[in-house]
Amino acid sequence: MEERAFPNPFPDYEAAAAVPAEEPPCARPALTPEELGLPFHSDGKIIHNFARRIQSKIKDLLQQMEEGLKTADPHDCSAYTGWTGIALLYLQLYRVTCDQNYLLRSLDYVKRTLRNLNGRRVTFLCGDAGPLAVGAVVYHKLKSDGESQECITKLLQLQRTIVCRDSDLPDELLFGRAGYLYALLYVNTEMGPGAVCESAIKEVVDAIIESGKTLSKEERKAERCPLLYQWHRKQYVGAAHGMAGIYYMLMQPAAKVDQETLTEMVKPSIDYMRHKRFRSGNYPSSLSNETDRLVHWCHGAPGVIHTLMQAYKVFKEEKYLRDAVECSDVIWQRGLLRKGYGICHGTAGNGYSFLSLYRLTQDKKYLYRACKVGPSVQAAPEPPRAGTVLSFLAGDSPDPTVSPVQPCPWRPVPWRSPLYQGLRDGHPSEVPGPVRMPAFMALGRPLLKPQFPHW
Repeated sequence: MEERAFPNPFPDYEAAAAVPAEEPPCARPALTPEELGLPFHSDGKIIHNFARRIQSKIKDLLQQMEEGLKTADPHDCSAYTGWTGIALLYLQLYRVTCDQNYLLRSLDYVKRTLRNLNGRRVTFLCGDAGPLAVGAVVYHKLKSDGESQECITKLLQLQRTIVCRDSDLPDELLFGRAGYLYALLYVNTEMGPGAVCESAIKEVVDAIIESGKTLSKEERKAERCPLLYQWHRKQYVGAAHGMAGIYYMLMQPAAKVDQETLTEMVKPSIDYMRHKRFRSGNYPSSLSNETDRLVHWCHGAPGVIHTLMQAYKVFKEEKYLRDAVECSDVIWQRGLLRKGYGICHGTAGNGYSFLSLYRLTQDKKYLYRACKVGPSVQAAPEPPRAGTVLSFLAGDSPDPTVSPVQPCPWRPVPWRSPLYQGLRDGHPSEVPGPVRMPAFMALGRPLLKPQFPHW
């Protein structure tokens, strides 16, 4: 643990919120949240100074990012490491400020990506589905219906590869069918049900389910795990390449998986995955891995926790919430990662788990934990590269193949990611709104009002 994560220097919420016992309660005025070291008031509203500090940091990071873009790879169109991630960032800034300039800036990057589609991959994060889905949404918001529909048409043309029975396409999120399914659900979330027809979504869902059933039978696990998945011949568990991410997508209401399939196929498969967890509460990277090592969104508790929370919502069984709470404790203890700042395998991705659990339980412990992610990253020994300031997608440690100023959307500054998302609804001092990790969880109702009206 010491090698992969920084020791967590913060007291947990119960200790931080405790009133000092040296003096009787009536001996002096009640301590303010700032005096107690808390970033929010007793009603859960974020304190003004904390929110303003985040806003100021976002502006600084945008300036760094724009400087870094001058040497960016002009051919990388992906949401994961390229220009679509930048378009997503500006689209999000438009959503939280209603500043039309941000939407037009997003359009600039959308046009760049649509000129450079390569046809090699089909998912939202790493393939052509991402640029096309984001393009459809941006054009829709600009009321350019013809261009928006053209993007959707091209997006649906990718489906032949997705549903082909002879295809060797995996089912996972980064490179497989679940990643394409996300693109379809994202378009419908942003543009309204019917932008992508239900039959198209059903075809993809059916292909994912049939693939899982086939492998489960081949591995003779049909009774224990009706839906089994693998990537590169390894049965991964985590959100990026594994079962947790696929089950999470199948449980999305917009995927419209029927209740019988959810109950008889998805639920027992999740339970099979649950039984593979380590005594610590963490999860293995794959079913064959017995090393309790990784605490990332892509591999480990920070990704699985979202599946458990969704299972709790769908099946209404307390065991899923208990396991999610256990995951949260693992992340709090071991989640301030040395590997980097980002969402995929960095501290920011781990921070989203706290925000999501807060939204589910309204327990301020998890809001407190999320707010502590920011200062922990600020205190990191090396500052984030200019290119890591890209979108609210996040990143990892310096990569020798990436220049110091090359933008990489899944490599941005982590403290901005979860905290910015957490403060995005209403006035900056409001309780966090619907916090959803971009390109994974952002399938809720679109935001309808400005979030930071005083920028």
